[in-house]
Amino acid sequence: MRRILIFIFCWALGIASATAGEHSVRPGLWEVTTTSDLLALVPHIPSGQMRQINDLARQYGLVMPEIKDKAAISRVCITPAMAAQEIPTYFYDSQSGCSVKNASRSGNRFQLELICDNAQFQGNGAAEGVFTSSEEFSGHTEFDSMVLGTPVYATAQTQARWIGEVCAVNQPAAQPSSPPAFFPLQ
Repeated sequence: MRRILIFIFCWALGIASATAGEHSVRPGLWEVTTTSDLLALVPHIPSGQMRQINDLARQYGLVMPEIKDKAAISRVCITPAMAAQEIPTYFYDSQSGCSVKNASRSGNRFQLELICDNAQFQGNGAAEGVFTSSEEFSGHTEFDSMVLGTPVYATAQTQARWIGEVCAVNQPAAQPSSPPAFFPLQ
């Protein structure tokens, strides 16, 4: 159960941040809200196990988002280099361990497929989103997977909004397989 929830948190962080569109993404501090029925499980996790999940996430350079009412709320620092990329596939590659396939963009719309095959989970997913401006995004993700032998189907809705020019980031320790491109804030 704990590993499934870690996967859910990492997946929510990744999908909450994967955005692009006709509008240039404005660099700076963004607030990202991801809602999912799977996040309704979080209040039922004993506090000791939740501490272990938080500690494990920190070991991988992740900051657990605030989770309340089936929603994960996080703050993300988008650097100018990140904002300049046409399709920001690095969010999925470095944070969830998934590979991005068939990423495309048409005007304000963004689509991609996810292929995940690692020790903790295997599966396929799809994400799509739309920018309504350079400071606002909404999206939807579906993911069908096996997590430690347990089938998990997840959907999530994401809303993101730019909230400020400057964001101070405590860079996590670099992992050999993941570049320091994505820095979630508390």
